[in-house]
Amino acid sequence: MTRPPEVRCMLMRGGTSKGAYFLADDLPTEGTVRDELLLRVMGSPDPRQIDGLGGAHPLTSKVAVVSASADPEADVDYLFLQVAVDRAEVSDRQNCGNLLAGVGPFAVERGLVRAGSSDTSVRIRMVNSGDLATATFPTPDGRVDYGGDTEISGVPGSAAAVVLRFPPWKGQLLPTGNVRDTVAGIEVTCVDNGMPTVLIPAGALEVTGQEDPTDLESNRELTARLHDIRLAAGQLMGLGDATRTTVPKLTLLSPPRHGGAVTTRTFIPARVHPSIGVLGAASVAAGLRIEGSVAQGIAVLPDAGDRLRIEHPSGFTDVESSIDRAAQGGPRARRTAVVRTARKIFDGTVFPVPPTGGRS
Repeated sequence: MTRPPEVRCMLMRGGTSKGAYFLADDLPTEGTVRDELLLRVMGSPDPRQIDGLGGAHPLTSKVAVVSASADPEADVDYLFLQVAVDRAEVSDRQNCGNLLAGVGPFAVERGLVRAGSSDTSVRIRMVNSGDLATATFPTPDGRVDYGGDTEISGVPGSAAAVVLRFPPWKGQLLPTGNVRDTVAGIEVTCVDNGMPTVLIPAGALEVTGQEDPTDLESNRELTARLHDIRLAAGQLMGLGDATRTTVPKLTLLSPPRHGGAVTTRTFIPARVHPSIGVLGAASVAAGLRIEGSVAQGIAVLPDAGDRLRIEHPSGFTDVESSIDRAAQGGPRARRTAVVRTARKIFDGTVFPVPPTGGRS
């Protein structure tokens, strides 16, 4: 009997997502070969992903590939790969800020970065976009501490805080050049503060924006309209044909219910996020601060300070966000920071289904 191939792997929860973390050296260097292997690792295509690590949802079918960075401004490189659940597709078209929360601890665990005696900061280059982030987390006695009392909505229990800080976004905060655009008959604001996102007033689509995610997903008239909006907005935002990509995301906005700045429901792109992505929240927060955006009259902004509480189906996400409204060429993001948590679930060896394995 031929022994199946094995790959060193760490399964981690990062924020409100879960994914398989690999050293780049442990995977094939050729992209198509690597992606084919990852499909077998995750158990795709199969709606249950029963024969792999995937959890039958886009938020639990993710991969982080980490390596030492040649960039003098970074310690490690992080490539995010979204593995489709029911299709044989692997996409590198977007970043993932939730899995980003696990990259620093993983880098320490794998010896890419030496841990400090109390806290460690890891400078991370997000390969998908070339942008930078810094993750800071506790490492008492030089070991990653996954315990702690920080709670984040959408995750049961608590863990150690991972503070993610992002330098000013180098791209266009308004990728279409307009504060508002009319797309498929709906007035929207297209914003990108690390995640291309289309902000849409929920009322314009005849929903409250307070619905349960499953109710929104099952609303065929709504999802058809959103599909048209996403394709048209993708072209306007310079993303090309978005038919088979996961960006741009679509976020419905409605008034806050629990003292936050706004209530959100985010399509990623067909399923509704049970909370909100880190970079999606960063883009929403920046969009709320743009004068004249579609959030005007919906969002309730604080009188002072940078913190905005973004409400979502499972609670809230706090984002520290400020923009430079007077920047040349339009508003620019000035500061963005988010608190997440991460936890190592297992560290060991994954045995992918053999290449000749059938799918039923």
